[in-house]
Amino acid sequence: MITSTTAPEVPAAVPAPRIAPAGRRSGAATPRRAVDWRLRFAALSLIWGFSFLLIKVGTDGYAPLQVTFGRLLSGTLVLAAAMAVRRERPPRSLRTWGHLSVAAFFLNALPFSLFAYAELTIPSTLAGICNATSPLWGMALSVVALSEDRPTRRRVAGLGLGFVGVLTVLGAWQGFSGLDATGTAMALLASLSYPVGWIYVRRTLAGTGSSTLALTGSQLFLGTAQLALIMPAFTARPEHFPLPATLAVLALGALGTGLAVLLQYGLVAEVGPTTAQMVTYFIPVIATAAGVGLLGERLSWNTPVGALVVLVGAGLTQSRARATGTSRPDRRHAQP
Repeated sequence: MITSTTAPEVPAAVPAPRIAPAGRRSGAATPRRAVDWRLRFAALSLIWGFSFLLIKVGTDGYAPLQVTFGRLLSGTLVLAAAMAVRRERPPRSLRTWGHLSVAAFFLNALPFSLFAYAELTIPSTLAGICNATSPLWGMALSVVALSEDRPTRRRVAGLGLGFVGVLTVLGAWQGFSGLDATGTAMALLASLSYPVGWIYVRRTLAGTGSSTLALTGSQLFLGTAQLALIMPAFTARPEHFPLPATLAVLALGALGTGLAVLLQYGLVAEVGPTTAQMVTYFIPVIATAAGVGLLGERLSWNTPVGALVVLVGAGLTQSRARATGTSRPDRRHAQP
């Protein structure tokens, strides 16, 4: 599986060609890890949950595109180091590189930039909750784009419930008063971008012969290149490098877009994709706690209530995968 590296932004944290996890094949023993998988699961949840706080801190000192570029660059360096240690080579096919460039745009460059722009005007708590709508968008899109994904009553109910939760978070009965419409729309569009990328990856990159790590590292490299090309046209070179914002961007990339991917791979290999993707449901909770506790963001009653409804709806849209024991492609979180 290629991960989106969301928070996930949700990553959410990240669909792709289905690759059987190591140690899950018949007769294969799951390798024992030095750190218990529960601790790694908790670490992954915290890393992706805090991504929205780090974006907010990063945009206090840098332009949104600069935050995204720094995030992708540091994340790419982490995965490049992992590839070197494991002696993984990038794909050789030009066709694969072409498909990866599209995946990099929809799974990295576009959503990461949209979240950074959104957090100029909306709280990090709201951005984290918007990120949790990715499974809802994914279910709606997969019905149209993927012939093997057919709606069931439970999944359709989950879709409807999830969007009721979104309206609750946004305070629809109050006319969405107090919210920045543009910033909120950007955060929701970022969450929509992930499943668009997931579906594209499923249709184009299955059976490439390259490892998941090699594909993901190459994808991040292409996303970094895309930002390097467009950033000079929209932002000026920073004159100052404030320490808090710089550290936030480096942490966002090295941890949330680099280390988190490696943690996710290990979890999928050890406990399976169904358990590993449960991290998605912890991300908005942690993002909300971080925003309120550390940034002093205000929280109305409808925000946590609506977020809970969104998560229940998202869980119902994934019910078919749990019932059959197979994994629907999922990034973080989709990582933020």
